[in-house]
Amino acid sequence: MTAIGSDIARAVAEAAARQSYGKLIAYLAARSRDVAGAEDALADAFAAALEQWPRSGVPERPEAWLLAVARRRSVDAVRRRLTREANRDHLKLIAEEMEARMVDEDLPDERLRLMFACAHPAIEASIRAPLILQTILGFDAATIASAFLVSPAAMSQRLVRAKARIHEIGIPFRIPERAELGERLDTVLEAIYAAFAEGWSDPAGTETQRRNLATEGIWLGRLVASLMPDEPEALGLLALMLFAEARRPARRNAAGDYVPLAEQDLALWDGALIDEAEALLRHAATMELIGRYQLEAAVQSAHVARRLTGHTDWVAIRELYDALLSIVGSPVVAINRAVAIAEAEGAVAGLAALYVLGDDKRLNEYQPYWAARAGLLARLGNVSEATEAYDRAIGLERDPAVRRFLQGKRAVLRN
Repeated sequence: MTAIGSDIARAVAEAAARQSYGKLIAYLAARSRDVAGAEDALADAFAAALEQWPRSGVPERPEAWLLAVARRRSVDAVRRRLTREANRDHLKLIAEEMEARMVDEDLPDERLRLMFACAHPAIEASIRAPLILQTILGFDAATIASAFLVSPAAMSQRLVRAKARIHEIGIPFRIPERAELGERLDTVLEAIYAAFAEGWSDPAGTETQRRNLATEGIWLGRLVASLMPDEPEALGLLALMLFAEARRPARRNAAGDYVPLAEQDLALWDGALIDEAEALLRHAATMELIGRYQLEAAVQSAHVARRLTGHTDWVAIRELYDALLSIVGSPVVAINRAVAIAEAEGAVAGLAALYVLGDDKRLNEYQPYWAARAGLLARLGNVSEATEAYDRAIGLERDPAVRRFLQGKRAVLRN
């Protein structure tokens, strides 16, 4: 190894964090059952890397180097505790660490076991998915707090308590037996989908960190589906993510402008991913246990069928949203259902379905609601209210490309 610039060292460390943070935390925590301790040890390892790599060069296997340093930090921490409290379990941990193979060993992936540990019934239900997002995927507390509509300070405190809970009661790091799988699998799937959705929110796929989250979500989805091939919702979630990912290349044109689904170039869709998603969905259907993710994947399947039939079956999509709404009761689903009704039965029916949502305050700051409302009002020639709705949608949109698209629609309306 030779000396390098600090910028290069930092870039390599950041790449290792993006690619391996959850894997390293899971490996370290699986041995100690101490998630917070694993995070502290890994943070020390990254700090050591930023100090040493510019002088000594980047090691051939940065991930293994970080793991070795973090493990030494963990053992040192345990030794310090042992000076205050004799503890047989800690002595056993040290012995295991001393016997463990060193940096050239293959690193087993413990992420799935850690995910199910975070989803344990002893952990407060509302914090399970946020805990998975932080420990496995490295989301910071502020990002998670925003997604779950709580303050960053409150979310931080709840995450700390949850990690302490895992350590205090010794929650095992294992995939649960089928009888205890149900609720815990739901939490794991919810966290995986949340990660993918965060990555999907970068439509162009040019932001490395977000793109990595989408890739990570699909990877975790494949892992769960491969380990639980008889769980239809695990297959349904993987199918859903693959359908969405298959359309990513068509979501922007060459100029970087937003392209709505109905106007996308079908030749840009990834046929191999679509075929894989279709096969997963068909296999899940044979188990005759329909759930949220299978229905959402079925909606996607109906959309991509346009590449074969040349048209979109909006009646089928509306029926799928009917079923989905009966399961999740989400206003987001209700908005999509209203759009499907408008396409199948006309704008008046669609707008009526949208107005049924009434004064749900959650929609005041939800851009898709205002965009859907603007589009339907525009189709009915209600220029004044449509313009007002477009103004609300434009004000709420953070993506510049989508904002330009909405501004273009508003400009056409005014002319």
